[in-house]
Amino acid sequence: MALVRPALSLRTYGPSRGSHSHHHAQVLVGLSGVLELEVEGRGRRVGPGDGCLVRPGDRHDFEAARGSECLVLDTEVDLWTLCADMPARPAEVGLLARYLAPALRLAQPLATLHGPGLLLEAWGPVARPRGRAIDWSELQAWVQHRLDQPLGVADLAARVHLSPGQFAQRCREAQGRSVLQWLRALRLARARQLRAVGTPVADVARRTGYRSPSALTAALRRADD
Repeated sequence: MALVRPALSLRTYGPSRGSHSHHHAQVLVGLSGVLELEVEGRGRRVGPGDGCLVRPGDRHDFEAARGSECLVLDTEVDLWTLCADMPARPAEVGLLARYLAPALRLAQPLATLHGPGLLLEAWGPVARPRGRAIDWSELQAWVQHRLDQPLGVADLAARVHLSPGQFAQRCREAQGRSVLQWLRALRLARARQLRAVGTPVADVARRTGYRSPSALTAALRRADD
């Protein structure tokens, strides 16, 4: 389900419930206990005052052997995709989290309204894109007309006049995911649109670049897990 606006909450964690991913960014700041994470195969640790950014599409798993409570922000604000995985100003982020936690428990409306923006501001400077500008809207429209084709990193890089390596780095910076993850998200979004209007699954698979209806069905199921 698409987020309407950034959602700030308090969550407790315990035993692992299995890995998953989502289409929005998730920001965690530890309040108590220790939360162990694995994000795209990389281990991370969130203790009191520690922060961690899980990027859209990254598969991740949580576990807190002795319990953990975190301030959690689920957001589709694009600026988060340009932030570092950990806060540049951790002391400020920790102080802010300790202020917001009791305010959220008391359901104070200003904490819910302004907390997400304050957290982004406290996290640290947003990286500025470097080099040749990429018109992501134009590139997405170009891709949408070619989803039935086997597009790769080199094809998209040539379209925006960059090397594959440069384009891969710029995609991670601007979109918060790899080129193939970005392409996969576009294919799945288009597949869902077509299925929603009753297009047969075989036609949807052909028009979105999947080798078979079963491959498309499996991809949609994994994305919804």
